[in-house]
Amino acid sequence: MTDARQNVADIQVPWSGRGLKYTEDEIAAVVAAMRDADPMTQGQHQLTFEQNFAAQMNSPHAFAVSSCTAALELAAILCRFEPGDEVIMPAHTFAASAIPFGRQGVKLVWADIDPDTWLCTADTIAPLITPRTKAIVLVHLYGQVSDLDPIMELAREHDLRVIEDVAQAVGASYKGQPAGSIGDFGCFSFHTHKNISTLGEGGMLTVRNDDDARLVPGLRHNGMRAYEGEREEYWIPAMTNVDIDIEGIWPNNFCIGEIQCALGSKLLGRLDDINRERGARGKLVREALAEFPELVFQKQAVDCGHTYHLLPARYDGSETGATRDDFMRLLAYEYGVKVVVQYCPLYRYPLFEKFGFGDANCPNTDFMYDNMLSLPFQHWLTDDQVKALISALQNALARLR
Repeated sequence: MTDARQNVADIQVPWSGRGLKYTEDEIAAVVAAMRDADPMTQGQHQLTFEQNFAAQMNSPHAFAVSSCTAALELAAILCRFEPGDEVIMPAHTFAASAIPFGRQGVKLVWADIDPDTWLCTADTIAPLITPRTKAIVLVHLYGQVSDLDPIMELAREHDLRVIEDVAQAVGASYKGQPAGSIGDFGCFSFHTHKNISTLGEGGMLTVRNDDDARLVPGLRHNGMRAYEGEREEYWIPAMTNVDIDIEGIWPNNFCIGEIQCALGSKLLGRLDDINRERGARGKLVREALAEFPELVFQKQAVDCGHTYHLLPARYDGSETGATRDDFMRLLAYEYGVKVVVQYCPLYRYPLFEKFGFGDANCPNTDFMYDNMLSLPFQHWLTDDQVKALISALQNALARLR
């Protein structure tokens, strides 16, 4: 293997920061909103997007926000934690899954992942429940939905809130029920990497409980609300009132623009097709590598839908003597395929260590991180690039045997 390092220009199959490309119809919707939207935020496009999203996800309430992190922040606020409360969540996830809960002052308790599905399960969560546990954060990572029934049973037994982090699984379902509509809250992302994106940023919060839902508009938008009762003059005492929604909690500004919402409504019509196309392509890649068991893909549990937001794998070099890094070097520097390593266990990051959350007993999480890689899998890859990806993987694996 050569030690030469290729330039980015030599990469044949790139790792991109953009998950999809827009159709002309979607671009036209953006341009129309740029011309005509009045106001440019908190208007009719937002209301339509929320209504369409709630209907498609079978949720009673949906609130468009600036990011999935904002949705998680609102969910954490609505849980109304008290000092000493604990929240169980995976450490095998993006940092934003945990930061909003840490900001509420709770104790973050790291749950290990299943060695095959790479998600938390009732079995990995149950031993961590204490009298101080108040919530469970489930991350439907890589696009696969967690096995929810046993976890929801645990939550009912212990009176726990369940927050679904659906950032990577928008449009997936569990036993026919859309992800994000089963727990107390569903938090969705329309970030640039995701299967659908509202111009780089955006999110949605779904809420099951009516009382929680009534609090969201003020918490989302600076405590603003209409004045109560009839007013003799519409401008007296002012345009809007500002008040507290939850005692002692300052509101935020998590608003999203009308142009993003107009695009989001358009993208919802294409979501199922995008997920179907990604699933077919993921199956194609996996089947093409069936003769290489040293490359292990995420196991899809029965009834747990998958959007194939990402295509991660775990390299097992126990028989070949090679390592994950050997495999990645070969792919990058000789075959022009840029793969990456994602999701360092959160307890290994300085941020979480410095806040006192550096301890964990998660052997499956550590093993996954030390041996995982994520393949380039953006929706816009051409058929030729996918063929090049498959060929490079097959050749590199064969060389390492």
